[in-house]
Amino acid sequence: MAASPSAYGQYRQVQVNTASPGKLIVLLYQGAIRAMKQGIDLIDKKDFEGKGNALIKAQDIIMELNLALDMDIGGEISHSLRQLYVYIYKRLLDANMELNKDYIQECIGIMENLLGAWEQAVQETEGAGSSAHKPGLSVTG
Repeated sequence: MAASPSAYGQYRQVQVNTASPGKLIVLLYQGAIRAMKQGIDLIDKKDFEGKGNALIKAQDIIMELNLALDMDIGGEISHSLRQLYVYIYKRLLDANMELNKDYIQECIGIMENLLGAWEQAVQETEGAGSSAHKPGLSVTG
């Protein structure tokens, strides 16, 4: 039996509420990638309203990742991530306006590469039992 949408929502809420800062970043990346893939699928289905909503959700997540950067602590890494996030945000904006799946796929590729690095960093820091603070980022706003 499949979980009901509300049960899944409750599970996700508990997962977010109990996640470390590093794990929250991973969850945000996963959500952005999922929304972008959904956007491509909805373009194929000619559901342009749904496509717009999915890509706007991805853009919102990218903006949150950008705002979470601590430019004072993160140094060059934070500046590089900021440039990537701004690029992805603009590329998704163009993809939404032009119905360009290649732009979305490019953004997915960038985000999947970054996600892999984050997953490794979280595994190394949290797997070793240390606090999960990643230099250069603050998810507390």
